Order: sequence, then structure tokens, then C-alpha cells
Amino acid sequence: MTHPQDSPDSRSTGRQIQLETHGLDVIGDAERKGTPRTLFWPWFGANVSVLGLSYGAFALGFGTSFGQALAAGVLGIVVSFLLCGFIAVAGKRGSAPTMVLSRAAYGVRGNRLPSVISWLLTVGWETVLTALATMATATVFSRLGWGGGTETEVVALVVVAALTVVGGVMGFDLIMRLQTWITVITGVLTVGYVGLVADHIHWSTVSAIPAGSAQQFTGALVFMMTGFGLGWVNAAADYSRYLPRSSAGRGVIGWTTFGASAAPLLLLVFGLLLAGSSETLSKAIAADPIGALTTILPTWFLVPFAVVAVLGLVGGAVLDIYSSGLALLSAGVRVPRHLAALFDGILMIAGSVYIVFFADSFLAQFMGFLTTLGVPVAAWCGVMLADLALRRRDYDENDLYRPHGRYGDVPLLPLLLTLGATAVGWGLVTNTSASWLTWQGYLLEPLGLGGRAGAWAYANLGVLAALALAFLGTLLRGRGRVREQEADAPSPSPGEGVHSA
Repeated sequence: MTHPQDSPDSRSTGRQIQLETHGLDVIGDAERKGTPRTLFWPWFGANVSVLGLSYGAFALGFGTSFGQALAAGVLGIVVSFLLCGFIAVAGKRGSAPTMVLSRAAYGVRGNRLPSVISWLLTVGWETVLTALATMATATVFSRLGWGGGTETEVVALVVVAALTVVGGVMGFDLIMRLQTWITVITGVLTVGYVGLVADHIHWSTVSAIPAGSAQQFTGALVFMMTGFGLGWVNAAADYSRYLPRSSAGRGVIGWTTFGASAAPLLLLVFGLLLAGSSETLSKAIAADPIGALTTILPTWFLVPFAVVAVLGLVGGAVLDIYSSGLALLSAGVRVPRHLAALFDGILMIAGSVYIVFFADSFLAQFMGFLTTLGVPVAAWCGVMLADLALRRRDYDENDLYRPHGRYGDVPLLPLLLTLGATAVGWGLVTNTSASWLTWQGYLLEPLGLGGRAGAWAYANLGVLAALALAFLGTLLRGRGRVREQEADAPSPSPGEGVHSA
């Protein structure tokens, strides 16, 4: 928990880190410190993972050329994190977690639906990142001749899970300090990795990759959006809520977008060059996205690589487990925040065990997970963005916790828009590589898009459709509801920072 005399980005080594006691409550004015610039640290630290290099192989896997994959990556990364920046503004306007601020659009109990979806997404992401860190560690140990089998994977999983769970349970204060160190360490070691493997790039091979179709480009673009910013929008205000209300909205948007995008953009370019230079490496990344990157490293750099890989992935997983705990509380579970984060950590470990020890193909399950949950999250994002655009005043913090307040209990419009946009979206995506998702894509044939085997089958249009439909629907139909809410007099205040519902 932060103290009035300290800013959230305090680097003081003398201050004792304490367990954060805040849950869903509003952050009081005395504890809102710092400037938008401090948002750089958590967002950069969460996205500086060397997994960004592997996205080069993922993008080329859609059948695009280097230029197309680069354009899809740049657009997908910047635009999706810009959406995070917009939603982060809600944090400084309401000083509550993202999925509490969402109640203004969905109602106090109606918001439980998007909260459950948000919880599933963040638990899924923290599981994926933990599994990747475990597999990468085992690969490094195997190359060093120090083991690498099941025993090594078990030990690696325990260490990675412990780091992630401790960070998520302790909360904001430890996370802000941890992300600063992760940013510095991983930044330096990643530069070292790039320098050591640069001679594996062969531009003649990369430039000879043929161009793909518009559908393939669209598929790569949407995958990049769901893999980056759309995986974070549901947590985008969890850190800006500690900023003073007077913080500039443009600064919040700018520093969130810049901090989150800077590392992925640089890593994507180099990842595209590496994967485009070697088809063997590109295929290996599909099976072990981080471990495959060690195959072109000199032995003496393997330990530093393991450090940068694990810390980068832990940086993302820590933010996910912190936000997943908040989403679980917002869904209606009444436990202290640290217990919610601990519960999510247990689920994370169970899911990581499945991925590491039992799953046949990582990439297939990963892509299926991203696109399936990416659709309802995109629909929620569309509703939230439009609701934010319609508002002219800060949130009435007290009514965010009262079902009979101005925001209502279970308003039908946002829920119907979300469900309808999700139904359309799932009808326009396919996941044939994951057997449990073959039911999707049911609208591709009726809409003349070639069916599940046609040219548009893998373009993942459903994510964009869900975002657009929910946004436009809220913008066109929600204006009156927002104006009515803002016309009401401020609700009586029972005091700052006391809410927990």
C-alpha cells in the first residue's frame, strides 16, 4: 500500500514494502501521487519480454511477407495499446480498478459478466506466460547439460510461480518497484541478445518471402492486436487509478501507449528478421516460443538469456495476476484482494502444468485462446470506449458501488450489445487447429466469405466486428443514458477509500 508521503514510483530503498490492502475501493486523494510519466515503468516492464521476438514468427506464419508482417505488427501493437491508453484515462477520473469503472456502463451487477470474462483472460495470460518461462528455463538447462527434463521443469515452474504469486499478492507497491528493475535488467540483456544473434539475419532470404493476400494480412493484424493491447485493455486503469485527478489525460494516454509499445515494436522487427531468415527457427518457435531462441546463442550467454526470458515473462504475469484478482472481486467474490490473487495463482500453476507436461501443440492452443476470448473482450472494449467518449464528467465514485445509484443494477443495452457482438464475432473467427473450438466460424458461409475453409477463414474478422459493433451501438444508443446519469446531483459521500463492494 502506498503512503501519503511517497509517490507510486518511489525508488527509495529504505521504505518497507507492505501488503496492499486496497481491493475494489476508490483510492483516496492523499494516496494519489505521481505523474503520467510513472506509467511507463509497469507497462514497459510487462511488455519487454523476449516473447516479442517470437511474434515475428507468428506473424509470418499467416503467409505474409516481411513488409506486410511489419505493417500488421506496427499497426496492431500501437493501435491496440492506444486503446489501453484511452481506458487508462478512466482510472485517473475514477480512481478505482478497471472492472469497477466498467460498472458505469454495465451497471453494478450487470458488470459481473464482463468481469468474469476479464478474469478468464487474465488468468489465461498469466498461465501462458508462466508456462513459457518454465519451458524456456528447461531448454536452457538442457543445452548447458544441467538436466532439462521433467525435474528441471518442475523446479522452474515452482520458482517462476513463486515470483509471480508473491508479486501479485503483495500488490501495487512491490509491483511498481519490481517492474522498474525488470525494465532495466531485461532491457540491457535483450540488447545483448540482439547483438549476439545479428549475424543470423540474411536479408536476401527475408526479402524473398512472397507477399500474402489481404485476408492473410488482416489475420496477422488482428492476431497482433489480440496478442498485445487487447490482452491488456481490461486492466488498463488498474495503475492509472493511483494518479491525481489533475493528471493530464493526454499524458496518461501517451505514456501508457509509449511504455507498452516501445519494447514490442523493437523486438518485433528483429524477430521478423530472425524468423524470416530461417524456416527451421520459425517452425521451432511454434513449439517452444522462447526456448527456440536459445538455439542460435553461444553457450556462455545462455544463463543471461534465461534471466531475461524469465524476468520478462514474470513482469507480464505479475500484472496479470494482480488484475485477475481484482476482476474476481468485481465478479462478486467477497474475499480480500490478496486471497483472490492467491487463488488465481493456484489456477495458474494448474494450467501451466497442463501446458508444459500434457499439451501437444502450444501455438494452436495459444491462438485459439487469444481469438476466442479476444472477441468478448473486444466487445467490452467497444462499449467501454464509447461510454468514455460520451462522458463529460468524472465518475460518481459512490454510485459505482450502489445498485440503486445512477449507474443502475442490470441495464439491458450494454449486456445485449456485448452478447450480440460476441455472437457475431465468434461466427467470423475459426480455430480449426484447436479441436474444442471448431464450432466457431458459423457466419462465414452465410455471409459469403467462403466458409470455414475460405479465404477469410483465418482473418479473425470477428474481433474487429465485435469491437466496432459494440462501440457504434453504445455511441448511438447510450447517449441519453449517460446524459441522464450526469444530470443527477453528486451522491452523498460516506468518506474516501472505504468502498469494497
